[in-house]
Amino acid sequence: MSASSNPLKWLDANLERYLIIVAYATMTTIIFVEVIQRFVFKQQAPWSTTVPVYLFIWITWIGAAYNVRQRSHLAFTEFRASMPYALQFLCVLLDHVLWIAFSAMVVYYSIDLVQLLRDNYAIVPGTDDVMQWWFYLAIPIGWTLLAFRALQNIFEDIGRFSRKEPFVFTASIGGD
Repeated sequence: MSASSNPLKWLDANLERYLIIVAYATMTTIIFVEVIQRFVFKQQAPWSTTVPVYLFIWITWIGAAYNVRQRSHLAFTEFRASMPYALQFLCVLLDHVLWIAFSAMVVYYSIDLVQLLRDNYAIVPGTDDVMQWWFYLAIPIGWTLLAFRALQNIFEDIGRFSRKEPFVFTASIGGD
């Protein structure tokens, strides 16, 4: 069954990519429109310098999860490829365990930040009703997704190890 015929498989293959595209397109559109407004019409929306920065938070943490899934994060590829197969497996597992542990820590502490911003009704500067916590929610969501992607990679790598297949150390950032 292809990813296009199964919505969950499609979501698994494309979630981060489309979230990043939407956030980036929104950020770019805001900046483009506001530059035109500033230089042509001599006016600017007061929130136009802060909202793109907050959208970048989404791009950053969802992008981190995407790169873990694509295995395009820093992994010392040449060094690992020269190791014995069992040691390669242990290093790959160590990567995944460290990603998951670090994700747990980030999620734990970022939830406090999101709650603090929500409880204090922190508003995005230049707006009347856009809440900061909506943007900072990207941190626990992105890191939870990152941990999920690391778990997926663990299961793939355990399968590769049991079949004696080579590990995937690099991936194209451009897609699958």
